[in-house]
Amino acid sequence: MAETDQNQVLVDGSKEEEIAIVPSCGDKGVDRRLELLETKGKKRKKRKRTAEDLNQDEEGVQTDPLVVFGTDIMMMILRNLDAGSVALSLLVSRAWNGVASSDRLWTSKCEELWQGKAHIPRSSQARGLSKLEAYSFSVLDGKRTRITKDDLCDHVWEFHFNKVAPEYWRNLDPYWQGTGPPMRRYFHPDGSQTADPGDMVWGGHEACYSIVTSFVGEGKIREHYVRINRWPRMLVHRKQDWSWELSNHLYCYSSIPDADKEGGTGPLYLVI
Repeated sequence: MAETDQNQVLVDGSKEEEIAIVPSCGDKGVDRRLELLETKGKKRKKRKRTAEDLNQDEEGVQTDPLVVFGTDIMMMILRNLDAGSVALSLLVSRAWNGVASSDRLWTSKCEELWQGKAHIPRSSQARGLSKLEAYSFSVLDGKRTRITKDDLCDHVWEFHFNKVAPEYWRNLDPYWQGTGPPMRRYFHPDGSQTADPGDMVWGGHEACYSIVTSFVGEGKIREHYVRINRWPRMLVHRKQDWSWELSNHLYCYSSIPDADKEGGTGPLYLVI
């Protein structure tokens, strides 16, 4: 009977639990059993605290800023962060994602991104997009260096000769003579190109354009240019303000800013 009582111990002060033990070998055996019980109790308490609330410190105080400050104050804080930092906060938790993806927040981020840009991508203006999606599409399109027919046709283009062009042509060019606004060119969906009436350089001749793109392995662009009639090809360059430039050694085309154009410009779907 005495031996049975020695094999029953109290665990966590809540219930009895029978533990098979090796017959006591003196004080060392008792100390070992107590040490095992103490370690087991600590592990249980640690697991319980972690599962109960990951957002509390050791004293049970909330440490999640969203819980501490609330949605409105967190929105004010996020508005003062750059877009990249706000995007990272989307990954913190489901609750943070709900706040950090709000149109209230990303509307101002889009306005900041579009400020000073020559063109606003049509892909960012599609109906039903969230402002976060509009921002993402704008960034992706702004990195695009491959021009499309939509880009050519959506914009009005300024035209001027370069310095190496024959002097006779430059004498007809208001850009060099300072006699008026730059000449303008217009690309049309049917593949034709026109100019303003009375354009001294244009001369009323017919013109058509083509966009040529060749690729190498893994979709990498090898050549990309625009050609009018059989004249020298024009290389394509995208500027930091998202405008376009087509140029060769003789002449240059520059897209005229039209950021206020309703519905945006360029292709509706992202182009690689």
